[in-house]
Amino acid sequence: MKKTILFLLFLSHFTFAQRYKPRNITGLLGAFGAEVALVKEQLQNPKTVMVDGVTFTTGRIGNQKVVVAETGIGKVNAAMTTALMLDHFRPKRILFTGIAGGTNPDLQPGDIVIAGRIAHHDYSSITDKNTPTKQTRNAITKAFNPVYFPADSALLRLAEIVVKSVPLEGIPLASGGVSDRPVKVMTGTVVTGDVFVASSEKGKSLRADFGADATEMEGAAIAQVCYQIQVPLLIIRSLSDRADAEAHIAYDKFYPTAARNSAKLVIALVKAL
Repeated sequence: MKKTILFLLFLSHFTFAQRYKPRNITGLLGAFGAEVALVKEQLQNPKTVMVDGVTFTTGRIGNQKVVVAETGIGKVNAAMTTALMLDHFRPKRILFTGIAGGTNPDLQPGDIVIAGRIAHHDYSSITDKNTPTKQTRNAITKAFNPVYFPADSALLRLAEIVVKSVPLEGIPLASGGVSDRPVKVMTGTVVTGDVFVASSEKGKSLRADFGADATEMEGAAIAQVCYQIQVPLLIIRSLSDRADAEAHIAYDKFYPTAARNSAKLVIALVKAL
């Protein structure tokens, strides 16, 4: 009986995944207008397409066909825009560019986290056996998703190679020194919740509970949609702040540089595909 149930779950998931027929186009997403605008500036022959009120822009970056969209802030907006993009354009893969708050004490505003894995930090439910879990459930197969959604391994490896040759902007030193601080890039854990984290205590708890290097408001929602439909995904986040009490001040100062560096990496990654 148990084997039969597992087979049916596998079959329903396999059948659904087979219905998704990808086209030779790459989906590019960002939460803010400014982040998306940086990518759109690189488009050749841009064309605008409206899908249920959401603006998508198609074009080329290098030899790659791409479609670009702004998700809006928060998990529901991110999931909705991702689903519309997948349904209408059928991208072969999705890349996300954006900013985040740093929860790794070794990172500073301006540094980059390539998300090797990503999780919801504000999700919790009770299983049929009355035990708490942080795992979401796949609405198609009814099976539990992993707590951490993994990045696509091929995209991750390519990003780790490409970033070594990307001319990232240096970060201004707080002391006003002669030269800027070079950007630190790491592959790490990103967590997602519907809250702008501006508390050192909250940041420490995310670090302790999830091993989080950065926190933001869209990634895990996009990752869950892509995981359930089996579409390759990579999320890149450049830190605008340290998710502490000074987050709003740091955000205003570092957001422009952080957004540009994240977009530069994503654009270079597209060209390298």
